Formats: sequence, C-alpha cells, structure tokens
Amino acid sequence: MDSSPNREVATLGAGCFWCVEAVFDELRGVETVESGYSGGQVPNPSYEQVCTGRTGHAEVIQVTFDPEVVSFRQILEVFFTVHDPTTLNRQGADVGTQYRSAIFYHSPEQKATAGQVIAEMNGAGIWNAPIVTEVAEFSEFFPAGEYHRDYYRRNPNQGYCQIVIAPKVAKFRKKYLANLKS
Repeated sequence: MDSSPNREVATLGAGCFWCVEAVFDELRGVETVESGYSGGQVPNPSYEQVCTGRTGHAEVIQVTFDPEVVSFRQILEVFFTVHDPTTLNRQGADVGTQYRSAIFYHSPEQKATAGQVIAEMNGAGIWNAPIVTEVAEFSEFFPAGEYHRDYYRRNPNQGYCQIVIAPKVAKFRKKYLANLKS
C-alpha cells in the first residue's frame, strides 16, 4: 500500500479520528492524514453504521509518511502519547469498539515494531495499566465522508474541538516541538 518506494503507510485507531488527525497533520515527515474506518466486516461503511458498533470497524487515520524523516517507531511513540491505550473500547467519553486503540500493520516489520514498542512501554510502566491496543493485519481502509476530513482545522471553535482536541494538540506540540512541520 506504499505510495512510492520512499513512503510508508500507517493505519492507527486512537478513539475519535478528529483528534489524532489534528496531531499527525503537524508532524514533520507526514505527508497526508486521512480519517476513515478499518478492521471491520461491512464494505464501505457509513459513519452512522460505524457508530452503532456493529460493523467491527474502528475510527482510524491513515498516515502516509517519509520514513527517512519520521520512522514508524516515532509514529507509534506519538500515537501512544496522544491517547490512552489502556482503556478497552473507549477514549474518554467516547465508548464502543469503534473507539478502540488499534494498529493495523502493513508489513511484518510494522508488526514487529508495534510489538517492541508496546513491550517497552509496558515494561517501563509508563501507564498505570497494561496496554490493550489491538495489533492486527491491515486489510482495508474506507475513507470517512468529507464532513470528517480536516475537522479540527475547519472547526477550531466548535465545543468538542476546544474541550477535547485542542488540549491533545497542545500536549503534542509541547512534547514534540522539534518534530513539528515549519
């Protein structure tokens, strides 16, 4: 699924895709971030179908990045910084399998890196509970509707953006200042 020999794709679920899209849009080496759905059984699901929790899909972002600028390991380090990977099927007030923490790997190398990063974080006791992030082979990605794309950038004054997304973006910027796009 690589877009070219020097590009790699990561598909990550970390709760509401609006939150993680806003963060990864600012990371140096990331070329595109697209919100959508992965990991389910229903072809081309709608947002409304995914919200029922019955399609099996997670809200995800699909990130195309230059691994010479930002590695998959660094992508995962950011991923684990901007959500709670210890809560099963929930992020904050968002509850359901569609909000699960998930890494849909695109290669054996990504699978191995995900396992290493999770083991290291669990071993370091960074979280007060074990990481429950699903690590599964990527199968399909279904883009979210236009309304969901670049949601934070287009709606910065909306309540959810101010209360939930803005603090995550601020935390990310503070921790990864040296890794932001200029």
